[in-house]
Amino acid sequence: MSARILVVDDLEANRRLLQARLAADYYEVLLAQRGEEAVQLARRAKPDLILMDVMMPGGIDGYEACRRLKAQPETRHIPVIILTTLDDRDNKVRGLQAGAEEFLTKPIDEVQLMARVKSLLSLKVVIDELRAREASGRRLGVIGEDLRPDPIEQHRLTAGNVLLVDDNAVQIKSIKAALSVEHRVAVMGADDAAGPPDLVVVSVTAKAFDGFRVIARMRSGEPTRHLPILAIVDPDDRARALRAMELGAHDIITRPIDEEEVVARARTLMRRKRYVDALRARLDQSLELAILDQLTGLYNRRFLMTQLAPLVQRAQCGGEMVSVMTLDIDHFKHCNDTYGHDVGDQVLQEFSARLATNVRPSDFACRLGGEEFVVIMPRTAGDIACLAAERLRRHISATPFIIRGVDHPLEIT
Repeated sequence: MSARILVVDDLEANRRLLQARLAADYYEVLLAQRGEEAVQLARRAKPDLILMDVMMPGGIDGYEACRRLKAQPETRHIPVIILTTLDDRDNKVRGLQAGAEEFLTKPIDEVQLMARVKSLLSLKVVIDELRAREASGRRLGVIGEDLRPDPIEQHRLTAGNVLLVDDNAVQIKSIKAALSVEHRVAVMGADDAAGPPDLVVVSVTAKAFDGFRVIARMRSGEPTRHLPILAIVDPDDRARALRAMELGAHDIITRPIDEEEVVARARTLMRRKRYVDALRARLDQSLELAILDQLTGLYNRRFLMTQLAPLVQRAQCGGEMVSVMTLDIDHFKHCNDTYGHDVGDQVLQEFSARLATNVRPSDFACRLGGEEFVVIMPRTAGDIACLAAERLRRHISATPFIIRGVDHPLEIT
């Protein structure tokens, strides 16, 4: 099965209709009749997407079920599409404010539904991959407890940068007025951007430019590939709405622009982007922790062993030569015993800084442990490595170390 989708509706006919349509595209479908049942099933079965009806008599409604799902760490990353016969603006905004990623009105347009399903599932794949890598890092001890704050909570209320691409002056004024309360809004070609955008709002009804081309270019460019895009379309222009989704727009809003709705959709899109950004940042940080020595910033022993083995094997098989330089701080134990470990740590940091600035970009400066260091020098003959080692030795000893807490310079060799 390509994905697991939970359908929540109090009417069996509606559940079976959606089940048949989703199963035709080879999705695994789970069914729930009540809001409470949906929340419990989502916690157990971990669906990839939830289609949630609003009106469910005899228990909590779809809005409350969505709020509960978004409040629980184990289910808050699951995208929710609200399905309802209530087509007024207040209910649409209410659904988005409850945390739903999308709001569709019954009778459901099958093509639009499947476009939204595929779009949200594509994003869910990225999130799942990042979460899986993070979990692996935690099991290996690479990611610690200090890296675990929930990124959704961490970034929920912070202001963002919005780039508005439109040629309709009235529409621009309305959108800027709505979004400027919480965010910094720049109009393409008219305002200076405050920074990299967190959201792009693009009109595909513009006459002065091709909105579809803007979306396509943003999806193909590396710096903008992961930006959420909100496309503006005419209310009855189903073809343009679908085309925008196919090209990579994450969400659609119809004209005339409702200010509360655009605020709610922008908030949802930026919250999800920041969640993904925070996961990526935590993984980058965990990668650094995996290969860098935290005291000195040099590569650690694990990285040394990983890199050295294939280089040596290649050299032994007649490939490129490699040289290995080992360094040891003289009388470091005496320094620690005399001045204390805080001073010893400062000596290691200063030594490492001098080492790092006096090796080539192609070399790997590593801390083996304690006061022992290694420099891996790929594609370097032994005589060249000896000259480099002597030059480094002279540089280290030429200038005494100025250490905080010690009233005289330390001679380190």
